[in-house]
Amino acid sequence: MGYKIAVVGATGNVGHEMLNILAERQFPVDEIVALASRRSLGTEVSFGDTTLTTKDLDTFDFTGWDMALFAVGSDATKQYAPKAAAAGCVVIDNSSLYRYDADIPLIVPEVNPHTIHDYAKKNIIANPNCSTAQMVVALKPLHDRAKIKRVVVSTYQSVSGSGKEAIDELWNQTKGMYVPGQEVDPSVYPKQIAFNVIPHIDVFMDSGDTKEEWKMVAETKKIIDPSIKVTATCVRVPVFVGHSESLNIETEEFLDEDEARDILREAPGLLVVDKREDGGYVTPVECVGDFATFISRIRQDVTVENGLNLWCVSDNLRKGAALNAVQIAELLGREVLKKG
Repeated sequence: MGYKIAVVGATGNVGHEMLNILAERQFPVDEIVALASRRSLGTEVSFGDTTLTTKDLDTFDFTGWDMALFAVGSDATKQYAPKAAAAGCVVIDNSSLYRYDADIPLIVPEVNPHTIHDYAKKNIIANPNCSTAQMVVALKPLHDRAKIKRVVVSTYQSVSGSGKEAIDELWNQTKGMYVPGQEVDPSVYPKQIAFNVIPHIDVFMDSGDTKEEWKMVAETKKIIDPSIKVTATCVRVPVFVGHSESLNIETEEFLDEDEARDILREAPGLLVVDKREDGGYVTPVECVGDFATFISRIRQDVTVENGLNLWCVSDNLRKGAALNAVQIAELLGREVLKKG
């Protein structure tokens, strides 16, 4: 016996990935529905070898459905997620709306699966920010061994994190560089993204941090340990898919780089590719379409007493969004609902 699953926002990048990953991982589905706004009503999307026609989210009745994977913005989530939850359908939400609600678990299954039972307080589970998700998978096994005190992270985030319009903007600006008269002014981003980097993701806060940087701090504390100090600089780069992060980690106990490498090799969700030679590391182009979070450039930081540096790369549409949501659904099914 399988589950009745709704994918909300099925026509978007993350919604497409959710459908793909549910099929790839052979999630036990008895029935699946693709939901979208009325402007996308009737659009066809793929689920494995099956073609689904989107139905109207506004009029859909979630009664009798087991889980709804939400891949829409916070405004739509605020309107429809409580309706689904009230109808008895467990919501797994990819927006930022519920991440900081104390009564709603924020889950990365490799890191804090024990919090899955907290879903019952509001029938909602939150999916973390894409940049946080891959980072905490790398941090947790090191924290378990040597207790992390502080993390300094710089991100190099692809344009797909901003949606299809951002992908189009990078593509069109790149083409426009080579075709006189076809230059494209920025619209999604405040400055040109092609052949450039922009140290600005989300809105600026009074502290001088951007909201993206604040998210990484708050979510890491909620998912792993509130005592961890995190400081982040988040940068948008001209890459279509795949987020990269440079992590500088300070631990309470000394952790040798070789032991750290062994720990990360054994940790769930991680693949270590760390050779000290040309090409002996993973770049975002190579991680696209993969389930894993890749770790490279593991080395001691001798400028502090107990320091490590590493490089972390992952497909942001997968582990940063759709894959993590599906993994939460798998965990919920395995540990709580137990139908599949």
